[in-house]
Amino acid sequence: MSRSRWPFILCLSASAVAALAAPAALAQPAQPAQPAAQPGAVVPPQILEHVDPVYPPERLAEGVDTTVTLFVTVEKDGSVSDAVVAASGGAGFDEAALNAARRWRFSPAMRDGAPVRARIRVPFHFAPGPHEAQPEPAPATPEQPAASPAPAAPMPVEFAGGVAGPHAVAEPGKPIEIHVQGRPNPPRRASSDFRIGRAALSAAPHATAADLLRTAPGVHVAHPEGEAVAQRIFLRGFDAEHGQDIELRVGPIPLNQRSHVHGQGYADLNVIIPEVVRSLRVVEGVYDPQQGDFAVAGSAYFDLGVEDRGLLLKGTLGSFGTRRLLAIWAPEAQSEDTFGAAAVRSTDGFGDGARGAISGAAVGQYRMPLPDEFSLLLHVAAHGSRANLAGVLRRDDIEAGRVGFHDTYRDPSARSQSAASTRLQVALAAERADDDGSEKGAWLWAMTSGYRSRMNFTGYTQRSRERPAWVGRGDLIEQSNEGAALGGGLAYRTPRIELAPWLDGQIAVGAEVQTDSVEQAQSLLQPPQNETWDRRVDASIRLTGIGAHADALLELSRRARLRGGARADVLVFDVDDRLGNFIPAFQKETHIQGFRRTAAGVAFGPRATLEVDPLPALRLSAAYGHGYRSPQARQLEEGENAPFATVRSYEVGATLRPGGGLSATAAAYETRLSYDLAFDAAEGGLARIGPTTRRGVVVYLQAAPSPALSAGVSATLAHATLDAPPPPTPENPTPPYVEGQQLPFVPPVVVRADLSVKRPLVTIAGRPIEGRLGYGATFLSARPLPYAQSAAPVLVMDASLSLRRSLGAGGGPAQGGPWIEVGVEAQNLLDAEHADTEYSFVSSWQTTPLPSSLPARHISAGPPLTVLGNVTLSL
Repeated sequence: MSRSRWPFILCLSASAVAALAAPAALAQPAQPAQPAAQPGAVVPPQILEHVDPVYPPERLAEGVDTTVTLFVTVEKDGSVSDAVVAASGGAGFDEAALNAARRWRFSPAMRDGAPVRARIRVPFHFAPGPHEAQPEPAPATPEQPAASPAPAAPMPVEFAGGVAGPHAVAEPGKPIEIHVQGRPNPPRRASSDFRIGRAALSAAPHATAADLLRTAPGVHVAHPEGEAVAQRIFLRGFDAEHGQDIELRVGPIPLNQRSHVHGQGYADLNVIIPEVVRSLRVVEGVYDPQQGDFAVAGSAYFDLGVEDRGLLLKGTLGSFGTRRLLAIWAPEAQSEDTFGAAAVRSTDGFGDGARGAISGAAVGQYRMPLPDEFSLLLHVAAHGSRANLAGVLRRDDIEAGRVGFHDTYRDPSARSQSAASTRLQVALAAERADDDGSEKGAWLWAMTSGYRSRMNFTGYTQRSRERPAWVGRGDLIEQSNEGAALGGGLAYRTPRIELAPWLDGQIAVGAEVQTDSVEQAQSLLQPPQNETWDRRVDASIRLTGIGAHADALLELSRRARLRGGARADVLVFDVDDRLGNFIPAFQKETHIQGFRRTAAGVAFGPRATLEVDPLPALRLSAAYGHGYRSPQARQLEEGENAPFATVRSYEVGATLRPGGGLSATAAAYETRLSYDLAFDAAEGGLARIGPTTRRGVVVYLQAAPSPALSAGVSATLAHATLDAPPPPTPENPTPPYVEGQQLPFVPPVVVRADLSVKRPLVTIAGRPIEGRLGYGATFLSARPLPYAQSAAPVLVMDASLSLRRSLGAGGGPAQGGPWIEVGVEAQNLLDAEHADTEYSFVSSWQTTPLPSSLPARHISAGPPLTVLGNVTLSL
């Protein structure tokens, strides 16, 4: 949920009003020089074109002398996108002031040499009598600059020359406040609270929004199950699968789905188009009271917005028949939050043709002002995709040459693998932030999704539960999940309160509600007709969650801050498990199959962060948090106190910012989880294991010495262990995990590097051509696997190179205006033969006369060198 909207404020005296409205500025067609400013200071907008307000003719007979004060929003291109009445002057006068102000044009406000969106307070004084004109300065010439008008403090300052009748002027002696709009910037929690801007996100090629997460320290993203299935995410010692341990949100909308058949917390990030992600916040750990369900390893929040206004068209063509079309429309004179985007992609896929996919996505947002300084954001997004899946291969089959590394088994059950998914979401969010630090917000959202996959991990090992004589028909697992959810929330932050000359305080409270309806099924199919030969899941789930949180701030003399609060959540489950109380074939029927039950649970936990700034450039922090993950509904018993997985996280860290665009962060952490989940190949989903502990260190270095160069490198070390063996079950009496072992699939070391360089190369026909280079590399150390196996280390490099040329008159692309860009990007630049994900389990693919019943290593192949060319046109 968006928070602060107008955090930067300047107040201009009457002399500054005179400078803002100087007639000389109006007379010159060229943009006036901006006043010099200290680093970080805001230079106010300057008037370039104006329209005089007209005294309402219908009010002349009354002789009204009044003042209308407007809030005027000046965009980064100098246009006026919005004007609202701050203080009314009466009927007719408000309309006259608004009609005039909306037609003005400014040079934009500037901060650190870059244009920023600003909001200015402009008072108009309407008087029925004549007003004497002020003398105009001599016009400027190249040899002689325009003379500045003599200050006349007692006189009103005009926006035009003298008026011989009823007139409107800026009211003297009252300051103009300039509020520069900033994007949401919630308080930082711990050292591992990383804010990543668009420059870093666009440095290296990123095919999906999930891939943007790789820019955060300790995060790795894999795509082992194809393009229509959610990505697999790893974060500082956690194998979060498709979202089980990471809270993922876009704006106010949670992307994690509770009780999804393919995995708890399933979150498909394909609904987000990566080019419209303005910034990314990744909180590693659970230290913020606003973090909710699935915030175990941490949370990631996607902020959407488009900075460059206008129309952008991009076409991509490359390896393996990959084609993509992207269109983004960002209307001029609108905020960055207002845009529409659509993308369509198709590919034949690498390997032997079993990875073809088609997908489409659309995202639209519109921000509009409301009375009393509220604003409303409408968000709509949809995604749909369908893909063929290649599945997994045994390592011994690859090494023996029975199948190629990027191939698929020729078996009909392997060739029948596929997935399809859809998602539609809509949200409304209203918010207001006042100059005293108080904030108010409310939001409402709705979502509907569909998922169906057919996957075979184990070949031919399954036997039918319903007909035990049926065996060896193939382990092709079909899963389907149809979900709908409705939710909303409220949030309020009090003004900053001065408790003492050296102590400030603030309190924030909020509440969220969410209700879900889920239909899910799981069966075994026999190809080629995909006939169902066993049923495993057929259930309807209804669940409702209510959460509340409170947070307080105590700030001591600007050198120390203590933030602390708590969160409480209640979840109520209603499960209709139509295959529950299963009757085995050998047992006499004594009841009707099915198991209907209800359960509920409460999760409560405190969170706190202490920050100390012993030096202006150094910040030390310590944080503690207690979070939770909701259970899979079908695992609950009647009346059970829902066994939430509880997490306790601790962290100490330091951040050093010596200046010059340099920063360094280091943190040490420990996370304890009451019970964990791990991949189960036989069921194609997640199985419960025992409690776990993670300990590690995060180091993150950033350098941005100029707008043309930025670089970042991070390293995360994680030691993840199982504290107790998982409980045996009738289906799995000897689980493949033992106490004290390193957790499977988790890379102990993750290193990530990103680099972005851009600079003018050559000037042709008076227009510069700008070159842009991007680079990204990920290293994963060897990872432990079940049954004492180990996965090979991985090093993957990506790079991009492009040339951009302005199509307009004047400066280059950096100065705005239309431009065209031609580029090429290479993924897996070194063409490394690597496994996207490795597993270890028992399988039987009938590739040898005597199939082994021992656990074996399996791989899902990562893509080879992929080269994509693209052309982008911005109008």
